[in-house]
Amino acid sequence: MARTTVPYSALLPNADLADPAGTATNAGVGNGHTIAKAVPELTVLRVVAGATGGNVTIKAGANPPAIAAGQGDLVVAVANSATRWLGPFESGRFLQSDGTLLVDIATGFVAGTITAFRIPRNT
Repeated sequence: MARTTVPYSALLPNADLADPAGTATNAGVGNGHTIAKAVPELTVLRVVAGATGGNVTIKAGANPPAIAAGQGDLVVAVANSATRWLGPFESGRFLQSDGTLLVDIATGFVAGTITAFRIPRNT
């Protein structure tokens, strides 16, 4: 199955941002999410679990450009009805060769959301 695209919600310097709803989680083998034109060092993810939690996996990148991809995936357990903040990340470990960041959601992760925030580089 195809991955679901998660758009960036840009944090704004010297301003505010209404809380975005997020993208519904796409759980299961072969599914997951992609963040296009990712800048891992400026990316923070908010993952909200529904009634059932599970593991969220940030996939190791491709070498090149991710020369530290051998460190493997980052796996974070998200409890039932919990919110976890993940990142920022290292390009050298997580950036894919097509410039994306890949996030997998465990099978059984029900009714959750994922939001990608982009941190402004300067004001």
